Amino acid sequence: MLHGSETWPERKENVVALQRAEMRMVRWMCGVKLKDTLPSKEFRERLGNDIVLVLQQNRLHWYGHVLRKEDDDWVKKCMEYEVEGPRPRGRPKRTWREVVREDCQARKMNKVDAIDRCK
Repeated sequence: MLHGSETWPERKENVVALQRAEMRMVRWMCGVKLKDTLPSKEFRERLGNDIVLVLQQNRLHWYGHVLRKEDDDWVKKCMEYEVEGPRPRGRPKRTWREVVREDCQARKMNKVDAIDRCK
């Protein structure tokens, strides 16, 4: 069961796997084989949309949606909920809130910008 800010953000290896799958699909749609040795950068420029940017946009869209909810809404309460007790040993897992904070920094946004639907 997932608790508020303890949801699972994308792991780096999952993002890399998504990028590989995206490139395979783009090459397939364009009818290009790996033997043709065309650089992936050229395909990304043609496509104009990177899977990482789409994931980032979707997270920020959901974040703005949650921020616009009423303060007593259970979804908003879950986002702000802090789990008590000791954390497991080892490197702590990245929380959804940390990933959204990084996305906001990458796009130079703040909480007020996230609330505005147009931005």
